[in-house]
Amino acid sequence: MCTIRTTEQLGNALRAGRKQLGLTQPQLALAAGVGVRFIVDLEAGKPTLRLEHVLRVVDALGGGLQLIGLPSPGSEGPPGGDEHGA
Repeated sequence: MCTIRTTEQLGNALRAGRKQLGLTQPQLALAAGVGVRFIVDLEAGKPTLRLEHVLRVVDALGGGLQLIGLPSPGSEGPPGGDEHGA
């Protein structure tokens, strides 16, 4: 497991995963249901990609997304306020 804090780190991690599986960019694009250009941009660390497609690529590589340090879905928010602190 690695800690990802930038789009470049995400791109590097996904490229390494693709290569470890012996997949080409076109093969991964087909498996994830996205275009080859999307894979190229993702691996390059482009910051404006659709999260839905990023998650498809992660899934196609057999990975998952885990958020550490955040409350679990369905847990109560902060006492006395809404989610936005108002």
